[in-house]
Amino acid sequence: MDNIVFLILRRMRRPLLTLVLVYSISILGLVLIPGQDAQGNPWHMDFFHAFYFVSFMSTTIGFGEIPYEFTDVQRAWVTVCIYLSVVAWLYAIGTILTLLQDKTFQHAIKERRFAQRIRNLGESFYILCGYGETGRELALALTERGQHVVVVDLNEDKINLLKLQNLRDFVPALHANARTPRHLLEAGLKHPQCAGIVALTNSNDVNLKIAITAKLLNPHVTVICRADSHDVEANMASFGTDYIIDPFDTFAKYLSTALQTPGLYLLQRWLTAKPGTLLPDPVYPPTHGHWIIGGYGRFGKAVFKRLNKEDISISVMEATPEKTGEPRQGVVKGVGTEEDTLIEADIQHAVGIVAGTDNDANNLSIVMTAQAMTNKLFVIARQNYRENDTLFQAVHADMVMHPSAIVAEKIRVLLATPMLYEFMSLAAYQEEDWACALISRIAGLVDHRVPMIQEFDFTESKHCAIDEALEHGKVVRLGDVMRDPGNRGRSLNCIALLRISRNSRELLPDEDTELLAGDKLLFCGTRHAFSTMEWILCHGPTLEYVLTGEDKPRSWIWRKLAQRSKK
Repeated sequence: MDNIVFLILRRMRRPLLTLVLVYSISILGLVLIPGQDAQGNPWHMDFFHAFYFVSFMSTTIGFGEIPYEFTDVQRAWVTVCIYLSVVAWLYAIGTILTLLQDKTFQHAIKERRFAQRIRNLGESFYILCGYGETGRELALALTERGQHVVVVDLNEDKINLLKLQNLRDFVPALHANARTPRHLLEAGLKHPQCAGIVALTNSNDVNLKIAITAKLLNPHVTVICRADSHDVEANMASFGTDYIIDPFDTFAKYLSTALQTPGLYLLQRWLTAKPGTLLPDPVYPPTHGHWIIGGYGRFGKAVFKRLNKEDISISVMEATPEKTGEPRQGVVKGVGTEEDTLIEADIQHAVGIVAGTDNDANNLSIVMTAQAMTNKLFVIARQNYRENDTLFQAVHADMVMHPSAIVAEKIRVLLATPMLYEFMSLAAYQEEDWACALISRIAGLVDHRVPMIQEFDFTESKHCAIDEALEHGKVVRLGDVMRDPGNRGRSLNCIALLRISRNSRELLPDEDTELLAGDKLLFCGTRHAFSTMEWILCHGPTLEYVLTGEDKPRSWIWRKLAQRSKK
């Protein structure tokens, strides 16, 4: 508001001074120039009448000469004043129109409306700083789950693009620099309903500044940051950033899991992929033999480190080792798009290749050239831009690393289904046979589609039926809430993945497990199963039926009819 007032006063200063000067001269002239009353006696207009006459004269209303007819001198003066006032008003109105079209003024108005809209929010929301590919995917995923999002981005074109997207929920957006604390406050950083802030810009320094600002101004808010520099990650961690996501290290960890426990990697892909999409196929990266890495940047180094831990033979191709550095064993100098470089990297004996430069065209060329030379390669390709999806699908890479997709997927799991993140952390300690058995159970539930993930928290008021049952001492078992009310002998198409009860964690709880007040449950299954389960948990008679098998009449009339039928 202060900015708007300042802009108006600064732009309108000269027009207003001009109007004041014109009015003052006009009024003073009318007061000083002598006139005549009705009897022809000399008469001087007072300041009140002069101000009144100039006011309606300037607006061209034309009430006439008051209180007496003017003399020729007075009329000559009024003629001059008319033109002066018209020019002054045209100058003022023109300045106002220019001000309304001014980009700075329009942005100040939008900023004020944005801040006012955020202050009026009554439900929890997340602040997304940066609306690139990662931000778009994350905003879409969160709004589809009914979670509210606020966006701040420095690129006005991205903000305009947001307005054209078909999102399920309205997303307030501000064109501003997210590293400025004032803009984060306007976005609701200190709002009581702010659930978290996510820094997704393409600058490590900006993300670091956002994290620092968030932790200083609102220490209790959850802060999630994207970073691809270990130094920046260490800096973020030093002041308590909740989650730091490096897409390159994250993918390298996925690759390590796929090498050691392919079943666990497939389970992770099935549970974290977008619900409703086709189930990803299993991948089996070769654990023995020679690998080639194209590009020794941030991604290449992360993959090299993981493969090196598996004692795998590795050759690295890098066009500019003087900039990126090189491993102890040295590098093959070159991009890898030409056959000579690949031959020098021992492509004939290679079992896997990683096309990991920051240029999509080069990565595609590396893969195509390598596949033309040998057909026994396990291919990992780095995709930098979403617009190249069809091209990377055409080369049939076994694994595709898209940084924005990895970050968006991990943050979506953290914000939308935090229990799934905890489940995967616990599942990492399980055996391969355990993961394969769970994969078989999930495959039997869904028709080649990624299952839905749903959390149920018995501390929430919307699950009033089960809360009431537990308060009255009724025994409710996990299998009871998984029964189909339409056929009590059949279970719903879902699997209980995790139960959190009184700070204890239980993976794949048994259906005979007795539920307690305050329990949290994580399921995977179909949309129909979860809508039915929601009804069971919040509707007392339905819960009573799945517990006892008795469909008791609920209304007074039906109870009376039931009593008569028994007689």
